Amino acid sequence: MTTGTVTTPTTGTTGTLTVAAAGVATTVQDLGRTGLAHLGVPTAGPADRRSFTLANRLVGNSENTPALEMTLGGLELTLSTARYAAVTGAPAPVTVNGVRVPDPTLVHLPAGARLTIGRPWAGCRTYLAVCGGVEATRVLGSASRDSLTGLGPPPLAAGTVLGLGPARPVPGVPVELAFSAVPVDGAVTARFRWGPRDDLFDAADRQRLTATTWRISAQTDRVGARLTGPPLAIGSVHLPSEGTVRGAIQIPPSGEPIVFLSDHPVTGGYPVIGVVTDTDIDLVGQTLPGDELRLVPAR
Repeated sequence: MTTGTVTTPTTGTTGTLTVAAAGVATTVQDLGRTGLAHLGVPTAGPADRRSFTLANRLVGNSENTPALEMTLGGLELTLSTARYAAVTGAPAPVTVNGVRVPDPTLVHLPAGARLTIGRPWAGCRTYLAVCGGVEATRVLGSASRDSLTGLGPPPLAAGTVLGLGPARPVPGVPVELAFSAVPVDGAVTARFRWGPRDDLFDAADRQRLTATTWRISAQTDRVGARLTGPPLAIGSVHLPSEGTVRGAIQIPPSGEPIVFLSDHPVTGGYPVIGVVTDTDIDLVGQTLPGDELRLVPAR
């Protein structure tokens, strides 16, 4: 990580965000680099898009405005100017100057106040959007950090300073409409659609995929959720590299599935037995090592 990174303020910057502590992994994200897969460039973007876009809407930003994604909390920061902020995704303790915030879905931060976001008690990724958005270097049109290729601004570290865009009116979304889905107790259920290579698997393999309660591996990251459980018996299959998408369920020679997340490669040579729905892949992006996951065909 880089210490003391300063993003050069751009025209229209009206304040700064200064990081005191960055936690395990905090990155800038927007909705990613779309339309560049033919150049070998992944999309990246938030692992839980529903929570990310909700945070932006709560503070009056467009859904693609750069915001922060935290993994397992640990973020502490101050703003040079008073702003509204929204905290969504994995629920975590939030304090302002040491005072607990009961409902951090929309909180007013005075200039210089210290915002602290602790470790979530469910899920793993929490999102912070600030009214006006954060300013970060854009690479190929996006401010998203991609862990697979290294594109985008580096992960935040203590001393990082980011510019803030101009503030705008906050819409005041009713609290009852401000929610995002995060796994809590029991196995996570993720719906998927078969294909494109499910025909390479026999009936026993397809049954095993849907009947098994898989467990999230310790090797899981933003590239993919690696699952452990009784392996599928397809063995080694040689395919030409094919395009892959977020949510693809790839079966490597080990027979244990990998569910691709935001930083997935754009191509792969292992067969994809199915693709998790766009809605439920956000849930998978919130799972922790040891969590249970059920894959069920979408109806």
